[in-house]
Amino acid sequence: MKKIYIFNIRLMSAFAFSCVQLLYSQAKVQEADVVIYGGTSAAITAAIQVKRLGRSVLVVSPDQRVGGMTSNGLGWINTGKKELIGGIAREFYHRIWRHYQSPDAWKWENFEEFGNWGQGTQAVDGDRRTMWVFEPKVAREIFDSWIVENEIKVFQGEWLDRLSGVEMKDGRILSLTCLSGNRYEGKVFLDCTYEGDLMAAAGVSYTVGREGNERYGETLNGVQVGRAKRNQFVNRIDPFVIPSDYKSSLLARVSNWTASKDGEGDHKIQAYNFRLCLTRVEENKESFPKPVLYEPEQYELLLRTLNRGTRHIFGNFDPIPNAKTDTNNHGSFSTDNIGMNYGYPEGTYEERREIIKEHENYVKGYFYFLSNDPRVPQEVREGISQWGLARDEFTNNGHWPEQLYIREARRMLGEVVMTEHEITGRRKARRSIAMASYPMDSHNVQRYVAKDENGNLYVSNEGDFEVEVKQPYTISYGSIIPQEQECANLLVPVCLSASHVAYSSLRMEPVFMIIGQSAATAAVLAVEKEIAVQALPYPILRDQLLKDGQVLEIQKLNRLSNGEGMPSKSLGGVVVDGLTVELEGEWTESSSLRPFVGESYFHDGNGGKGIRSAKFPFVAPMDGLHEIKVSFSSFGNRAGNLKYNIKHEGGVTKVLVDQRKPAPIGDLWFSLGSFYFSKGEQYYVSLSNENTEGYVVADAIQVIGLSTNPANQ
Repeated sequence: MKKIYIFNIRLMSAFAFSCVQLLYSQAKVQEADVVIYGGTSAAITAAIQVKRLGRSVLVVSPDQRVGGMTSNGLGWINTGKKELIGGIAREFYHRIWRHYQSPDAWKWENFEEFGNWGQGTQAVDGDRRTMWVFEPKVAREIFDSWIVENEIKVFQGEWLDRLSGVEMKDGRILSLTCLSGNRYEGKVFLDCTYEGDLMAAAGVSYTVGREGNERYGETLNGVQVGRAKRNQFVNRIDPFVIPSDYKSSLLARVSNWTASKDGEGDHKIQAYNFRLCLTRVEENKESFPKPVLYEPEQYELLLRTLNRGTRHIFGNFDPIPNAKTDTNNHGSFSTDNIGMNYGYPEGTYEERREIIKEHENYVKGYFYFLSNDPRVPQEVREGISQWGLARDEFTNNGHWPEQLYIREARRMLGEVVMTEHEITGRRKARRSIAMASYPMDSHNVQRYVAKDENGNLYVSNEGDFEVEVKQPYTISYGSIIPQEQECANLLVPVCLSASHVAYSSLRMEPVFMIIGQSAATAAVLAVEKEIAVQALPYPILRDQLLKDGQVLEIQKLNRLSNGEGMPSKSLGGVVVDGLTVELEGEWTESSSLRPFVGESYFHDGNGGKGIRSAKFPFVAPMDGLHEIKVSFSSFGNRAGNLKYNIKHEGGVTKVLVDQRKPAPIGDLWFSLGSFYFSKGEQYYVSLSNENTEGYVVADAIQVIGLSTNPANQ
């Protein structure tokens, strides 16, 4: 009988997060209240929650490295609005912050050299003791330490027998059996894989690919030729091996697909890639390896784009600590292996391994070609050659990530289907178990031959779109549970029930961690009450989720602290402060940093860029010239390029202010200048956080009359 591995991990010291002792077990049958299939970040947060709620849990993982993409290179994290991240997921990012507080964590660069920028947010949020960018090995250490602390049994290298390994009775899963022959019995099961294999093997309905727009009344689904502007070819590149020879073959990685009508559905999926961890530090750098099956002709299209002047290849080398990167796809021909993954969701294990190997070969060849082929422009070869794989990452796998980035595979057709309507706020998802806010973001799906108005043929990509989500949205409990007649004891937090469009926003690692915890909570409550997951009363689930720190709804304002500021009545002129400030979007009320006017000030949380604004309306106290002053508490994490708009008799004047620098008047006030106003008329000062980097503070304005000269003098 084949032995199975059980993680029985002992924490040897406070810093030895990954000190693991593997013990062998001859047990063929394992049993627990909750059985989790998968080793993703959602699987680990779910397991922790089950243990915290006092129930037994098993994690049955095909993966040898737990944590999914979070521990496999995706360290420039897609947070959306980070105030929505609560519970165990926030604990993870707190542990990241805690790790990097130690000087010992900074080997290849100093913290001061690193800077403080993440994806749409600060990398380090010291006020909330969280950090949103990190190295892959640090993420893995944290997941391993959690397994230790919570005494979670993790069975690794266990692959579900997808043909006959799920035993069911009366619409309930009794057990799952792996190809090893080992069986795992439970009362409730969670499918936390990126592929949805347990869900599919249990007979639960699902879909693959893009629905047509008509299916759910959406606008972004199906084929998207017209919207595919991002990561698109800048120049029109000839698609044929022999340029302009229509009888010659198409270039490698160009399909013969004929463009159909926008919005039509198909079974194709957005591209996959590997998120590589690169560095330019010579002592920690491995040169890009030559793949076993290296074919330079696979990159002829890339060469043509370079020879036409594009240098898109240097984009998205996003910085993570210790002079490393999370390197993602960028531009028309990059690490996304467009059109080569269609068979992955439904493929056999062997077919999937071939697809993964082909993707690895492609991405390795991409960097080897750029850094070695003599036809590549010299400045490109030299620029790429400065980089290499980080030697201290993925040390057991040739410094290569162990997880292919499965952006989308199967999607369940559950009790509720999340669609574009819920994501955009046109319709609210009921029975909230989590919130999210990341843009609707699909990568390209296919590369094809397009035709211009003169009949000339050229290469184009199709399927890419990115549309901002203006407000946070709720995620329905119904989206993680199957229809009851199909399975009464399964929850699916990763391949959840959503359209292609909705999933393009939902598919972020923090969201998976959050939903994993919520799914585990529902599983435990269903076990305790001996009911189907579909029959669980939502108020009971909601109460437990809130108790455990999950964010299920968001107020317009969140007060962080109380304090005393400068009384507005003690100031001269007209003061606009507090409740008289008109706020758009979600602002946080705080009094953490002094000085300020009144009881508090507002800040944008360094998030929601472009959708949060503040307006200070006032009525001019007299005719003539007035000085306009604004107040703010300066700090190094503030916005350095904040634009104020002043409406006056002469029109609207824009003034740029650096809130990082101390205000010149009493460390509180900054003069925007003097302007003419007419007595009794309505005017305003406004600001927006659009195109800002750092926290935007909205406190108060003061309008001081200077002379009684009329505005027309």
